[in-house]
This record gives sequence, structure tokens and C-alpha cells, in this order.
Amino acid sequence: MATKTEEGAEAGTEAQGDETAVEAATGKEEAAQAKTLEEGFGRTDAAEEESPERESTEKESTEEGSGEQEPAREKAPSGVGQGAGAVVSAALGLVSLSGGWIGTVAGAREQLIGQLRTSSTASVATQIKAVYGNAWHSTALWAGLFALAALLTGVVVLARPALGAPGRAQAPWIRSVAWAGVSLGVIGLLLAVLKYSDALLALPSTG
Repeated sequence: MATKTEEGAEAGTEAQGDETAVEAATGKEEAAQAKTLEEGFGRTDAAEEESPERESTEKESTEEGSGEQEPAREKAPSGVGQGAGAVVSAALGLVSLSGGWIGTVAGAREQLIGQLRTSSTASVATQIKAVYGNAWHSTALWAGLFALAALLTGVVVLARPALGAPGRAQAPWIRSVAWAGVSLGVIGLLLAVLKYSDALLALPSTG
């Protein structure tokens, strides 16, 4: 009988030990799970705290990038105005070689004025000067004005990159047309001076 009692007591002790071990293991698992949850909440809070800083940093970088791009767009001219100026310079240079329609009309007007103001009894030299000489000088004057306008316009177009956007290269065709306008302007101005001073195609002598 005593042996059976002792065996039952030992069995009960062993059962209680197993239950205690199971409870201890369960407690450890619950503690580990609680610790994992706390760490997860801590990481979430840290991420939430860092996210506004990241958003503000991204906004600042975006604003800085947009601020840098806007001036670059403003400093990039299309070149349409320079091309138009070069074409105008070349056209004025061509007109200066002949005086243009305005020069022709001005010469015809001076010729008519000379005929009206010169009497028939005036000398031949006076009549030639009043009728033809003044008209010739008027045509040369208008040709010189067109040549000067072509020269100035071409110079402005060629100097525009240095004045407005030094780092931007000018299109080759714009420079070529502008140089053509400058060249024609110089030639037209030289011819106008020679015609107005009677060094080129002077009036015939009556002596």
C-alpha cells in the first residue's frame, strides 16, 4: 500500500512539474510575442515620425529643382527675332544698292520741282543741275539711309548673343544672313557717298 501511495505521489508531482513547465513555456511565448508587438509599434512610430521629414525634404528638393529649371527656360531664346533681324538687314542692303521705290519717287519729285522752278532762259548748266542733279542726289541720299539701316541692323543681330545670352550659340544661318546684310550695307553706303559727291556718274560738263 505504501508503495502505491508513493508512486501516486510521484506521478502527481511529475504531472504538476509538467504543467509548470508548460505554463512557463507559454509565458515565455507570450512575453516574446508582446515584445515583438512593442518593437513593431516602435518601428511604426519611428517611421511615422520620419515620414514628415522625408516629405518636407522631398518638397524642398522638388521646389529647388523647379526653381532651377524655370530660369533655364527663360534664358533660352528661340532665335526667331534674331533670324528676322538678319533677313531684314539683308533686304535693306539689297534696297540700298538701287535706292528703292522711295528713292525713285524722291528723285522724280526733285526733277519735277527743278522743271517748275527753272526758267527756260536759264543756262544749260543750271537746268541740268536743277532737273537732273538734284534728283540724282536725292536718290543717293535715300540709298545711303537704307544702307545705314542695313548696316546697323546686321551689327545688332551679330552682337545680340554677347549682350543677351553669352553662353548660347547663334544659329549659323542667322550669322551668315546678318553678315550678308552688313556687307551689302557697307557697299550701299559707299556707293551712296560716291553718287552724292559726284565722284561716281557725275553730271555732264557743259563747257
